[in-house]
Amino acid sequence: MTEDDKLRVPNFDSDLPADDAVIARALKWSLTTLVVTLAIGGGVVAWLDRPPAPLAERIIEQKRLDRRPGPLASIPAIKFVDVTREAGITFVHENGAAGEKLLPESMGSGCAFLDYNRDGFPDILLVNSDLWPAQQTPDRTRPTMALYENDGRGNFTDVTHAAGLDSSFYGQGVAVGDYDGDGWVDLFLSAVGPSRLFHNNRGKFEDVTSEAGVAGSGLEWGTSCAWFDCDNDKDLDLFVCNYVRWSPEIDRALKCTLDGTLRAYCRPDVFEGTFPSLFRNDGNGKFTDVSEQAGMQVKNPDTGVPVAKSLGVVPVDVDGDGWIDLVVANDTVQNFLYHNLGSGTFEEIGKRKGIAFDRNGQARGAMGIDAGFPRNDKTLSVVIGNFANEESAFYCAECANLDDMLFTDDAVANGLGPSSRAWLKFGVFFADIDLDGRLDIVVANGHLENDIQKVQRSQQYAQPPQLFWNAGLQSPAEFVAIPKDLTGADFSKPMVGRGASFADIDGDGDLDVLLTATGGAPRLLRNDQSLGHHWLRLKLTGVKCNRDAIGAIVDVQCGGVVQRRQVMPARSYLSQVELPVTFGLGAATEIERVTIHWPDGSVQDVSNVQIDRLLTVEQAP
Repeated sequence: MTEDDKLRVPNFDSDLPADDAVIARALKWSLTTLVVTLAIGGGVVAWLDRPPAPLAERIIEQKRLDRRPGPLASIPAIKFVDVTREAGITFVHENGAAGEKLLPESMGSGCAFLDYNRDGFPDILLVNSDLWPAQQTPDRTRPTMALYENDGRGNFTDVTHAAGLDSSFYGQGVAVGDYDGDGWVDLFLSAVGPSRLFHNNRGKFEDVTSEAGVAGSGLEWGTSCAWFDCDNDKDLDLFVCNYVRWSPEIDRALKCTLDGTLRAYCRPDVFEGTFPSLFRNDGNGKFTDVSEQAGMQVKNPDTGVPVAKSLGVVPVDVDGDGWIDLVVANDTVQNFLYHNLGSGTFEEIGKRKGIAFDRNGQARGAMGIDAGFPRNDKTLSVVIGNFANEESAFYCAECANLDDMLFTDDAVANGLGPSSRAWLKFGVFFADIDLDGRLDIVVANGHLENDIQKVQRSQQYAQPPQLFWNAGLQSPAEFVAIPKDLTGADFSKPMVGRGASFADIDGDGDLDVLLTATGGAPRLLRNDQSLGHHWLRLKLTGVKCNRDAIGAIVDVQCGGVVQRRQVMPARSYLSQVELPVTFGLGAATEIERVTIHWPDGSVQDVSNVQIDRLLTVEQAP
């Protein structure tokens, strides 16, 4: 027998003896008749036993990015200067890394701009992590967070000890908010282990964690956090992202490697998820954990285990119904959209509204997040920084009745996706960096693995930050990555970036940038753009709502265009931005209208507003 004969598939009609072939043909016809009969019978039974016709589904048309072709606008020069040392910032982050590669070491810590002493100038808080217990020997000084006071001209003095913040723990994120309405902003810091709440007593902070009841169980790994009024009772409640179910023992037992040999930081998908936490402000400095009854605890329907692996959160009223919702960036699992049903209860609807996955229905490694109105219309946009070799997300939906809302990811069409794909993205925020009236995007990049180039030549541990200029919908690319020669070498110098924030540190009207690094020094970048654009900044004081008007919406009409900003310091990754909102006015010299939508639902118009100034507005009684 030849090899060809061995490989041949028998043919019932030609490869069998004659008698057997006749029998085979008869058997084939019998089987065919039986199959047809069964199919017809089964079809009749199925038709008779059919379920009732389903109700017609509501079809929501997905709106695609529609740009008119035209020439790419001229990219502006927006120069940044690294003034970290010059400004007096000497902080260096400690992550405890000593070769074991425990996952928290790779995640870094956040930062915040805040006016802790009420002098009108944005001060800086830099969150620190810690040495691991085995490293905490008597001859080593444990690290603390750092608070730097601003003199109003961008010069900073370390006041950590004087302010009572020289406390050591494995810190991660920070949320700034006046939870008791006394006019002084307080600090919540998430951590690996128990979190901390520091009450601001006229510039001196006191640890009130125990009496407030916001430490958590001590087993959580807290990440980004946010103060917002979840139940519209005029005080600030607290939402805390928790990452994964983690302990050093679990991490060590996994024995993760890059190539089978090199020890690596474990991926989040090898850890179980956890639930985020929602603490309701009960007044008198007390909080109640309402996570379960509020609808925060999303479980896998098949296994019953928590789904969330949360790293970023941005509170925003997505449908304009007067109740603040939460968009949560989850790492390697679906993103969440917690829709506020009123009185502080929520329904998670991320899948239904198109914000849970990428265009192919896949989860991504989501880190930092922000929301805004970069197109100066009713389109709410949510930007999320994802893992290396994954594009940033740019989910868009018209802010309208929730039934009619559906987010689409425009990142590929608008230019952001392809230009962001290579890097590992953490902190991300919207800000009008060049004051032209359109929100740009700043991203902090940096890999987890210091050995990554040994296995991926296209990657590197330290990575350059990116500034995406908003060229507008008339341009073929809505967002354009500004090259190094137009931002300056200080901005584009690679770093192991994590947190990202902004404020006007020197009172010149434009926004300066603060980036943090894991295991290294932060970078304070002064914005030295000289484009001659005008601006307006507003600082709100609530009377019938929370004192800092967190959640308020400000509309500024100028040159026939309405720009919209939300008062919401919680955004980016583990970080907080300043409270005042900034509007770039470009070449315009007159403001037509300023309208404030306060969190309690009241609306206030502000008249005779002048350009190029910071305007403080108190809510009308």
